[in-house]
Amino acid sequence: MRKYELMTIFPIEEDVCQASLANVRGILQEFGAEIEKEDFFGERELTYEVKKRNRGKFYLFNIKANPAKIIDIDHKFKLENNLMKFMFVNIDE
Repeated sequence: MRKYELMTIFPIEEDVCQASLANVRGILQEFGAEIEKEDFFGERELTYEVKKRNRGKFYLFNIKANPAKIIDIDHKFKLENNLMKFMFVNIDE
Protein backbone atom coordinates (compact mmCIF):
# COMPACT_ATOMS: atom_id res chain seq x y z
CA MET A 1 0.00 0.00 0.00
CA ARG A 2 1.30 3.43 -0.98
CA LYS A 3 0.19 6.82 0.23
CA TYR A 4 -1.44 9.22 -2.21
CA GLU A 5 -3.06 12.62 -2.16
CA LEU A 6 -6.20 12.86 -4.24
CA MET A 7 -7.40 16.35 -5.15
CA THR A 8 -10.97 16.50 -6.42
CA ILE A 9 -13.25 19.26 -7.71
CA PHE A 10 -17.04 18.98 -7.48
CA PRO A 11 -19.91 21.24 -8.63
CA ILE A 12 -20.94 23.95 -6.17
CA GLU A 13 -24.54 22.73 -5.81
CA GLU A 14 -24.66 21.15 -2.33
CA ASP A 15 -26.88 18.15 -3.16
CA VAL A 16 -24.87 17.27 -6.29
CA CYS A 17 -21.58 17.75 -4.43
CA GLN A 18 -22.59 15.52 -1.50
CA ALA A 19 -23.88 12.75 -3.79
CA SER A 20 -20.68 12.81 -5.86
CA LEU A 21 -18.55 12.90 -2.73
CA ALA A 22 -20.34 9.78 -1.45
CA ASN A 23 -19.73 8.09 -4.84
CA VAL A 24 -16.01 8.91 -4.69
CA ARG A 25 -15.75 7.47 -1.17
CA GLY A 26 -17.60 4.35 -2.35
CA ILE A 27 -15.31 3.88 -5.35
CA LEU A 28 -12.22 4.22 -3.16
CA GLN A 29 -13.57 1.62 -0.72
CA GLU A 30 -14.62 -0.66 -3.59
CA PHE A 31 -10.98 -0.89 -4.70
CA GLY A 32 -9.59 -1.35 -1.19
CA ALA A 33 -8.23 2.17 -0.64
CA GLU A 34 -8.15 3.48 2.93
CA ILE A 35 -9.15 7.11 3.41
CA GLU A 36 -6.82 8.48 6.11
CA LYS A 37 -7.91 12.11 5.95
CA GLU A 38 -10.39 14.25 4.06
CA ASP A 39 -10.18 18.06 3.92
CA PHE A 40 -12.58 20.57 2.39
CA PHE A 41 -10.54 23.31 0.73
CA GLY A 42 -13.47 25.57 -0.02
CA GLU A 43 -15.35 26.86 -3.00
CA ARG A 44 -13.10 28.55 -5.52
CA GLU A 45 -13.09 30.19 -8.91
CA LEU A 46 -11.59 27.93 -11.59
CA THR A 47 -8.80 29.18 -13.85
CA TYR A 48 -10.64 27.89 -16.89
CA GLU A 49 -14.11 26.52 -17.54
CA VAL A 50 -14.57 22.82 -16.70
CA LYS A 51 -17.74 21.05 -17.84
CA LYS A 52 -19.33 24.47 -18.47
CA ARG A 53 -18.69 25.61 -14.88
CA ASN A 54 -16.52 28.44 -13.54
CA ARG A 55 -16.58 27.52 -9.82
CA GLY A 56 -16.04 24.31 -7.89
CA LYS A 57 -15.71 22.78 -4.42
CA PHE A 58 -12.26 21.39 -3.71
CA TYR A 59 -11.67 18.31 -1.52
CA LEU A 60 -8.31 16.76 -0.68
CA PHE A 61 -8.12 13.10 0.34
CA ASN A 62 -5.09 11.40 1.88
CA ILE A 63 -5.41 7.72 1.01
CA LYS A 64 -3.51 4.45 1.13
CA ALA A 65 -4.02 2.29 -1.95
CA ASN A 66 -2.49 -0.54 -3.90
CA PRO A 67 -0.60 1.05 -6.84
CA ALA A 68 -2.08 -1.49 -9.26
CA LYS A 69 -5.61 -0.35 -8.32
CA ILE A 70 -5.00 3.35 -9.01
CA ILE A 71 -5.55 2.80 -12.74
CA ASP A 72 -8.87 1.07 -12.04
CA ILE A 73 -9.93 3.88 -9.69
CA ASP A 74 -8.94 6.42 -12.36
CA HIS A 75 -11.13 4.69 -14.98
CA LYS A 76 -14.09 4.54 -12.59
CA PHE A 77 -13.67 8.25 -11.68
CA LYS A 78 -13.80 9.19 -15.38
CA LEU A 79 -17.29 7.67 -15.52
CA GLU A 80 -18.48 9.82 -12.59
CA ASN A 81 -20.27 12.71 -14.35
CA ASN A 82 -20.25 15.17 -11.44
CA LEU A 83 -16.58 14.76 -10.59
CA MET A 84 -15.24 17.73 -12.51
CA LYS A 85 -11.50 17.09 -12.09
CA PHE A 86 -9.24 14.85 -10.03
CA MET A 87 -5.54 14.16 -9.65
CA PHE A 88 -3.55 11.52 -7.77
CA VAL A 89 -0.14 12.45 -6.35
CA ASN A 90 2.19 9.79 -4.92
CA ILE A 91 3.57 10.78 -1.49
CA ASP A 92 7.14 9.59 -0.96
CA GLU A 93 7.93 8.79 2.63
